[in-house]
Amino acid sequence: MNGIIFNIQHYTIHDGPGIRTELFMKGCALRCPWCSNPEGQSSRIQPGVYQSKCISDSVCGLCRTVCPQEGALLFADGKLTAIDRAKCTGCMACADACPADAIKPWGREISVEEAMREIRRDKGYYDRSGGGVTVSGGEPLQQAGFVEELLRACKEEGIHTCCESTLNVPWEKVEQILPWTDLFITDIKHMDSAVHKDFSGGGNERIIENQKKLVRTGKDIIARIPVIPGVNDDAANIEATADYILEDLEGKVRTLQLLSFMRLGEEKYRSLGMPYGMADLKIDRPEFQAHVSEIADYFNSRGIHCLVGTREKEES
Repeated sequence: MNGIIFNIQHYTIHDGPGIRTELFMKGCALRCPWCSNPEGQSSRIQPGVYQSKCISDSVCGLCRTVCPQEGALLFADGKLTAIDRAKCTGCMACADACPADAIKPWGREISVEEAMREIRRDKGYYDRSGGGVTVSGGEPLQQAGFVEELLRACKEEGIHTCCESTLNVPWEKVEQILPWTDLFITDIKHMDSAVHKDFSGGGNERIIENQKKLVRTGKDIIARIPVIPGVNDDAANIEATADYILEDLEGKVRTLQLLSFMRLGEEKYRSLGMPYGMADLKIDRPEFQAHVSEIADYFNSRGIHCLVGTREKEES
């Protein structure tokens, strides 16, 4: 069984305990404007354009020569500037031909065994640090069959497993991986479904229902709130989120992590010809970080173990 990934990151310490190998799966139904991985939204392998690396059409022109779709590659002043996504078939012939890496393939197909070869290279780090493997995305459970086989292979070799998921999928896909997953990481973006839909493109009903079901399985859960100014950082939503964690999730979240908004991934948006939805947002960073710390203090005052960032323990 093969999957489509857009990155394998070694030696990461942000998504689960210890030192980990993280696989980023392509495909996600949500369209959060603050998403730092726009290349993970489409389930297809996509070409990304980096104009500054283009040698020029007159000197090179190999991409134009191999492209099967006339007019799919767009040039200005002799340089490749964009791709007409309506015409592009995703064959990636242009990326294969480009000698300057001006066209980057966002995504590649990988088998479970190929992934395991990458994972086994890092096993010594897992053993020494209490780490393991994390699948993320995108939404990894859009490729639940591949994720199930990969995590099963990891568990058969004694490797700790983690799935970072929006849980915006049918519950049956979550059930597929339950026997092979030690830890889940999931977001709580907003408690009001209408607001959630306005900003992410989908309501939160299925997410909430799946989070409640997941709690009842007894699995370890880390919850995250991407704290976005003017979206979900108001007192009413924060209070409603605390109520939800304590009542609907029965307080069974081992850590609540607050991820402060950062302007990340803008270059990747440009490479894909996608608008960056948070381009107009301006914030006073010290003031905002102080606000996020106050939110963490509130959750802790309610008895919810909460930290700013991807930590699970206070730094010594």
